[in-house]
Amino acid sequence: MEVDLFIPCFVDQIEPQIGENLVAILEHVGCTVHYNPKQTCCGQPQFNSGYTKETQELARKFLSDFEGDRVIVSPGGSCTGFIKRRYASLFDDPKEKERAENLSNRIYDICDFLVNVLHITNLGATFNGKVTVHDSCSALREYGLTTEPRTLLQNVKGLEIVEMEESTTCCGFGGTFSIKQKDISSAMVEQNVRFAVESGAEYITGTEFSCLMNIKAYVERNNINIKPIHIVNILSNFEHV
Repeated sequence: MEVDLFIPCFVDQIEPQIGENLVAILEHVGCTVHYNPKQTCCGQPQFNSGYTKETQELARKFLSDFEGDRVIVSPGGSCTGFIKRRYASLFDDPKEKERAENLSNRIYDICDFLVNVLHITNLGATFNGKVTVHDSCSALREYGLTTEPRTLLQNVKGLEIVEMEESTTCCGFGGTFSIKQKDISSAMVEQNVRFAVESGAEYITGTEFSCLMNIKAYVERNNINIKPIHIVNILSNFEHV
């Protein structure tokens, strides 16, 4: 299968290794990967801040950057969920709305793509350690990702999933929320990390890098002994040929 690769801005700028590992996974399962280097922001930050016109401009560019009928795969539910659930509502013009709906129907988070499109649940990966899972708001509530991440992790050799209390509670990031409501955000991430540590996990993983970025900042600032790691970096831990 030929697929297009969509890498969110923060992954590209802060931890591009996630994108590289995503390519490794896709090629490992037999996909031919296409990457358009002209791709930019999907418009979610602008949309969440109320800048509709600017969001529409970025959405139009995104539609042009991913013209065609190939499946689009991304390493996260935040931007992907926004595109799937919100893009069509941005446009009144029937042709633009149709283009947005078409794209919305062919963009996938990697976990959803592997489990529900390719029907692959075991990548032959190995990862030694106890891992707890944070279900990000965007992946769970916006995108609709539920059992898929754990289905894939259960088949990673050497990995033990240990559930933490309130794994579906927000970590406090929420984009600009963490800036505008710093005190509330800090209390939320403190609780999230405390629950993760109390589970006995050595690692905390998830599908959404923005959440893990927020958690990592708190962990490092407070010298807490748990390691945030994106699920792609776990699933790609197989022998590359």
